[in-house]
Amino acid sequence: MLCCNKRMNKRTHPLYLGTAGWSISSAAAAPFPPEGSHLQRYGSVLNSVEINTSFYRPHQPATYARWADSVPDDFRFSVKLPRQITHELRLTQCDAELARFAGEVGHLGDKLGCVLVQLPPSLRFDAAVAQEFLTRLRQQFGVMLALEARHASWFGEDATALLRERHVTRVRADPPAGPPGAHEATTELAYIRLHGSPKIYYSSYTDAFLEELAASLHQKNAAGSWCIFDNTASGAALFNTLALQQLMHT
Repeated sequence: MLCCNKRMNKRTHPLYLGTAGWSISSAAAAPFPPEGSHLQRYGSVLNSVEINTSFYRPHQPATYARWADSVPDDFRFSVKLPRQITHELRLTQCDAELARFAGEVGHLGDKLGCVLVQLPPSLRFDAAVAQEFLTRLRQQFGVMLALEARHASWFGEDATALLRERHVTRVRADPPAGPPGAHEATTELAYIRLHGSPKIYYSSYTDAFLEELAASLHQKNAAGSWCIFDNTASGAALFNTLALQQLMHT
């Protein structure tokens, strides 16, 4: 049985570990306090979360402020960039949209830890467009930037060099995006998104997978890196997250 009544000690294990969203099912409720909102209960055990709903619709500044007030001081949010910017405008002519989004998520204050950019599979790397967009993105946000590209052209030498130059972390996704095999890191910090495999969003990860992941994170000194479980459709994400948290303590 998992026993995770205390949050991961950030000073000893400063990995930002969480799930996509903070829903707590009754099956996974035992390690969490019984009182408070789902986010308050979640934040008492885990130290980070990924907000995916921002990809689909905007949230009021007051909503972000309320979320920030619901969690401890060392808790961090990763917020996904709106699809209007990535999928509709395709990274071009989006200054107004970037500014509006920055104004909204800015109400998380110091608890904004990362901005996540997920690109559509059809979006090819265009050096001029990418350079302009990443420059604007960095001007708007002084936090970690993580980019989950899914077209193979984003994994070439030119794209890798640009991501490094702009200090943007290439997301390590499972199942992997782009070409198969290991992808060259673009910053010292990792952002790992675990979508579930073999059935994306549904499959739970095996004990062996989690043990290997924990060993890798220990070996690479995961300070400041992120690991987010997005296999939420079947409720597996929270169980996998708690299991990995426990392994990080061993």
